Amino acid sequence: MNEYYDAIIVGTGAAGLYCALNLPKRKKILMLTKQGADLSDSFLAQGGICMLRGEDDYEDYFEDTMRAGHYENNKRAVNLMIRSSNDIIRDLLWRNVDFVRAEDGELAFTREGAHSRPRILFHEDITGKEITQTLLDQVKTKENIEICEYMTMVDIISKDNICCLLYTSPSPRDGLLSRMPSSA
Repeated sequence: MNEYYDAIIVGTGAAGLYCALNLPKRKKILMLTKQGADLSDSFLAQGGICMLRGEDDYEDYFEDTMRAGHYENNKRAVNLMIRSSNDIIRDLLWRNVDFVRAEDGELAFTREGAHSRPRILFHEDITGKEITQTLLDQVKTKENIEICEYMTMVDIISKDNICCLLYTSPSPRDGLLSRMPSSA
């Protein structure tokens, strides 16, 4: 392990892996996971991933999402999720995530959960595994990203909302702590 990292990401699920892959290549990144990197809950996700099907779908997509969250969702976050969905799906496709396709070769959409119309992309019944394994395989090829398995984050020391120091331990019960300076 290095003495210093530009960014430390806690967790090797789909969100952490996607974040690491989208940070600048010049940044030294450490990813911590309390288990093996391929044991995150993202691997267990069975359903699919939603995508805005066009501007005429926006209002229904927004309402479906708010209703599913019992109207407790942050509206700005829901808007951001919906508006960024096409860019994220394009990026996942570029990264070779394999979604089911229709006979004509176009992406196949299904309807599930609270969605009022088909807007969910999927890979068999293991969409989470397909996305997460694809991202993990790519992270493992990056020289600027290091994965530290079986390491638990114990505490974060920050100043002005920026992480300056992270305390970790192979086991929170063993009393051994490591200091990991970071700028983000």
